[in-house]
Amino acid sequence: MSREITGFVPKRFVVTIYLLLIMAASAFSQAANPYKSQEISESDGIPVLIKHLPDWESHQTKLTFIRDANALKQALGERPIFDLIDFSAGTEAVTAPYDAGKLLIVEYATPQASIEADTNINQRLSELGPGANITYRRIGNYNAFVFDTTDTEAANALLEQVKYEKNIQWLGEDPFLLRRAERAFINTTSDIFVSTLLWITMGLGFSIIGGIFTGLVFFRIREQKRRSMPTFSDAGGMTRLNLDGFTSDIVPKGLLGD
Repeated sequence: MSREITGFVPKRFVVTIYLLLIMAASAFSQAANPYKSQEISESDGIPVLIKHLPDWESHQTKLTFIRDANALKQALGERPIFDLIDFSAGTEAVTAPYDAGKLLIVEYATPQASIEADTNINQRLSELGPGANITYRRIGNYNAFVFDTTDTEAANALLEQVKYEKNIQWLGEDPFLLRRAERAFINTTSDIFVSTLLWITMGLGFSIIGGIFTGLVFFRIREQKRRSMPTFSDAGGMTRLNLDGFTSDIVPKGLLGD
């Protein structure tokens, strides 16, 4: 019995140490990466949404990653437009100050939610009027704002730098692979048909133009030869009976027998 107990204690000790190591690693990873996001960059663990901020590396110490309405209001204050942003379905946002104003990028979980929010936001902005100093634009699945702006052109230029880039990878077989292959085949076939038809048309056109040019040159050469003749003969220089008197007499000089 004592052997079983003494043999059992080290096993429990090893399991306890193993669990403690796992908890320590988890705590260390959470401390090293304070962000909790649905889409994390595999290289450094930073949310992809943050990296879509213009020049995000220079604003990394000033930005705020937002996952609820309270954090949004703490970062940008109370604003009437914030009542339309719903964080209950996994919505995430990031904000950072720029020279053109305070930029806010909101990412909804689905395109449908982003479109619905876009409609409500545009309606609210039309009610607030230009005095709200808000420049807004929907970029891909992002709803981007520039608050406290005094230069609309600078705010629009800042929004132009926000790029919505997503890479979609299927875990299994791509369901749209056959459709894309059919579309690629159709596009390739149509391109070949159009290019072949174009080359044939161009060949016929060059042949017609070349034939007309060759005919004109030949006609001009024959016309010059005809004008150089003292009299006109439709025999083309062949021997013919001089019944009409148009052919000049053959000088017998140099003939055999003279």
